[in-house]
Amino acid sequence: MKERIYDFFCKSLKENDIPNDLYNIYEVKKGLRNEDGTGVLVGLTKISDVVGYKKIDGKKVDDYGSLYYRGINIDDMIKNHSGRYLFEKVCFLILFGYMPNDEEFTRFKEILSENYTLPLHYLEANILGFPAKNLMNKLQQEVLMLYNYDKDADHVGIQETLEKGINLIAKIPTIVCYTYQTKVHYFDEQSLIIHHVNQDYSIAETILSLLRDDGQFTQTEAEILDIALTLHADHGGGNNSTFTNVVISSTGTDIYSAIAGSIGSLKGPRHGGANLAVKKQMEMIIHDISLDATDEQMNHIIQRILDKDYNDNSGLIYGIGHAVYTLSDPRSVILSEKCSLLAKEKKREKEFEFYQRFADLAIEAIYQRKGRRVCTNVDFYSGLVYDMLNIPSDLYTLLFVVGRLVGWVAHNVENKLYSNRIVRPATKYVGTIKEYKSNEDA
Repeated sequence: MKERIYDFFCKSLKENDIPNDLYNIYEVKKGLRNEDGTGVLVGLTKISDVVGYKKIDGKKVDDYGSLYYRGINIDDMIKNHSGRYLFEKVCFLILFGYMPNDEEFTRFKEILSENYTLPLHYLEANILGFPAKNLMNKLQQEVLMLYNYDKDADHVGIQETLEKGINLIAKIPTIVCYTYQTKVHYFDEQSLIIHHVNQDYSIAETILSLLRDDGQFTQTEAEILDIALTLHADHGGGNNSTFTNVVISSTGTDIYSAIAGSIGSLKGPRHGGANLAVKKQMEMIIHDISLDATDEQMNHIIQRILDKDYNDNSGLIYGIGHAVYTLSDPRSVILSEKCSLLAKEKKREKEFEFYQRFADLAIEAIYQRKGRRVCTNVDFYSGLVYDMLNIPSDLYTLLFVVGRLVGWVAHNVENKLYSNRIVRPATKYVGTIKEYKSNEDA
């Protein structure tokens, strides 16, 4: 079967080639991106703004990055917040468009906490009884399974979408942790440890308590995970998983189908899976040249990567560069600062310094070779942060889901409110018109 399909495929390549110059002739934007790398506008939003460059006289000019949630700079949020529940407050802000007062936030937090717990017997019937090796695929299945526990699952009204979305925001952290514990028990032959959910905990605290054998964590650990989730909460309507959610929901289907589609999008290494690619890349480099490597040794590795002669031979330095940000990714800047604090607590300063040196040299090497300025992106430090928090690499992309879920719900609702049309772009047919001939005529 495999050989026959390959033969058909080889013949199809000759018959159906699309020359690259046709994209310019018909002004088709590959990947919905303009020639200068900026994204093609596909919608309007008041949820978040991603600023990575300026437009001066119609030309793209590099600039330091900023990220705004409902018009508020994330830098200001993080600098002026102390204690617990930053992510929960950002969830309220992104969903409803304003910062809650104390009474509103207390009510919102109670709603989230009440929905942490899974339906009766859900754990035994759907998670413990059906372990899976790939947890992103498993999470898609679990989201679709929750459809069956919703008596009015196909109701896609605004309030109903918000209610169902908030329920998912509360339950998915629990599901993520339980599916991981089930996976390592069945496939890695480790002890099965399932903790009950503590409704007094924040979402970040819930994740750490459910993952740890003893359920314990430090205040620093919880605060840094809280910030990491906050930084992933939204990134405009143009990122692949959010756009996927809007496209699917624009058909009028249920929110469970839309969220499952977004998870499938985020699974890809070009999107949510990049932080794991960074971790694998850096572990390989450190193994080969050690934490005591000189700048010369690092540069040698960097040049080999760019020459497609190292790691996965893709020519990509994972964690360096971004589709929008140019001089800096604000999320990476914040994570770098928090990673430094965590490294001191975990006595891993040397490893953190290695990351910093490598990033500086890689950024300069790319500029020398390609003539463009790039920066570290959020994935460069997020994997290191998770590793310092003793979070298994299996969960890196799933934590991205936990954070980004609120953005998916918010854009789903906004699109229903103000666009409310099925998303249907067009493609240009560039093939030839042929006369049909049956096998008998051939």
